[in-house]
Amino acid sequence: MSVPGIEAFVPLDLAQVRPAELATPVIGPQGATGAQPTDGPSFSSFLVDGLDRLDGVQRTADDLAVQAATGDLSNIHDYTIAASEAAVTTQVTVAVRNKAVEAFTEIMRMHV
Repeated sequence: MSVPGIEAFVPLDLAQVRPAELATPVIGPQGATGAQPTDGPSFSSFLVDGLDRLDGVQRTADDLAVQAATGDLSNIHDYTIAASEAAVTTQVTVAVRNKAVEAFTEIMRMHV
């Protein structure tokens, strides 16, 4: 059983990345340097995709719960698995949100 939304993140194989690709400076406004923009999917697209998958898992569990309540579900273990998957996915999403809020709070405390 896999948790939807987690498998979208592929571990980075550092053996295939050239050192120059890891820290290529970009000259921004007023001479500030930053990281090179990537051509891959953005962080916001990962967030939206993860939330869409969470919504899909929860809808599936809700549909199976209705089928179980009405007697239309032949295998009750399908609902049990879907409900557990929805609970774990929700817990992971909440944990990621909490870490993001914690990181933002920590950044806001920094003195510039």
